[in-house]
Amino acid sequence: MPNVVTAALVQATWTGDTESMLAKHEEHAREAARRGAKVIGFQEVFNAPYFCQVQDAEHYRWAEAVPDGPTVRRMRDLARETGMVVVAPVFEVEQSGHYYNTAAVIDADGTYLGKYRKHHIPQVKGFWEKFYFRPGNLGWPVFDTAAGRVGVYICYDRHFPEGWRQLGLNGAQLVYNPSATHRGLSAYLWHLEQPAAAVANEYFVAAINRVGVEEYGDNDFYGTSYFVDPRGRFVGDVADDSTEELVVRDLDFDLIDEVRQQWAFYRDRRPDAYEGLVRP
Repeated sequence: MPNVVTAALVQATWTGDTESMLAKHEEHAREAARRGAKVIGFQEVFNAPYFCQVQDAEHYRWAEAVPDGPTVRRMRDLARETGMVVVAPVFEVEQSGHYYNTAAVIDADGTYLGKYRKHHIPQVKGFWEKFYFRPGNLGWPVFDTAAGRVGVYICYDRHFPEGWRQLGLNGAQLVYNPSATHRGLSAYLWHLEQPAAAVANEYFVAAINRVGVEEYGDNDFYGTSYFVDPRGRFVGDVADDSTEELVVRDLDFDLIDEVRQQWAFYRDRRPDAYEGLVRP
């Protein structure tokens, strides 16, 4: 019998406040569960605006603890209610002065499984993230969930192939890539990089982007979120570029073994020859 997992993602417009943003995502999750989804992922810092368009200390107010902050506690309740795995990206404060761009991973019974912290932190116009975030320091975890082995790679990380590969080596079947990227910077890469990563590492990727223009800058987040399979093919249609959307797709995890046996990229790796890749 096919090993099919129904997965969901949400590309959302900013509502103006955290409470309504959380409520909106909860409703999307409930609808995804009604449609049979077993796992759902949200966009980068999903409970807040993309405040990194500016450098202003007032935006530290969006940060909260993981897993003991209010958003992750609420997402644990949501996971229990819906019976879905939840990937919830938030602005994390670990202690005074220690802030991270983080995604919490919650199992279908509400158990907090752990978190991924974004490794690669941009500092360019409209994406002033080094003002807020320290580089991630928790490695490349892959979580054993009720929906399969799930990893996370956040936004700017996607430009760096090393993390994609480490997630594959760690056993990922599905990698969520929550993002906030706009039309004027690297839009043409959006339909190129994640499918290429899915092919090179032979797993499914869920690419999530925000949508719309928000209050702290001119970035026009262009949505077009999607799932892509290990052959680099979009699973169903790509989401719209200007409206909020819940995307639910059936992912045949048996395809992972099929592709790895056919293309054998993992067999033919040469880690003995790659020493130079990690020299500063």
